Amino acid sequence: MRVLVVEDERLMADTLADGLRRLSMAVDVCYDGGEALERVGVHDYDVVVLDRDLPVVHGDEVCRALVDAGGEVKVLMLTAATEVTDRVAGLGLGADDYLTKPFAFAELVARVQALARRARPALPPVLQRAGVVLDLPRHQAAREGRFLPLSPKEFAVLEVLMRAEGTVVSAEDLLEKAWDEHADPFTNAVRVAVMTLRRKLGEPGLIETVPGAGYRFGP
Repeated sequence: MRVLVVEDERLMADTLADGLRRLSMAVDVCYDGGEALERVGVHDYDVVVLDRDLPVVHGDEVCRALVDAGGEVKVLMLTAATEVTDRVAGLGLGADDYLTKPFAFAELVARVQALARRARPALPPVLQRAGVVLDLPRHQAAREGRFLPLSPKEFAVLEVLMRAEGTVVSAEDLLEKAWDEHADPFTNAVRVAVMTLRRKLGEPGLIETVPGAGYRFGP
């Protein structure tokens, strides 16, 4: 999944982003509401983790803009305010969930994953295809019962390919969905990740290269 973290406390924002990336999420970070509005106009995010008290453009206004734009993006609003009225107000703006600071990182992860499932309700938390089982909540992969020691990026690429259900996924789509905005569009990162993923999946091969189009997962 692709996540945008919007938090003006830079240490917290970067710490959250690093933790989510270790779980194979593609994460972008910005530190004010104005930058957040620019990002959501460029990228399709599954979840926006949005601090309410932001500089430049308040988090409330960012939330309203996301809701007015429609689409499938889900908003997890963060706040230091503990009053029930504040939480109600945040949800009233259209936020999908609300988390009060301080919070446990494990709880934030669980809420982000739950929101992502709601954004695409037809997709289950455990993906199974061609003998491969991808357990998203546990961040584990196996083929025919054999554990697959995947890196976070290999896990993310495999998830995108399995979610495509046999259709071709272009290298550009893989770069958009499995890498963050700092990825060089001319890099060979996709090719390298697919190559190492193929090696770890073993034989018979499950990832087909479709010349001029991209990659397809399946026997």
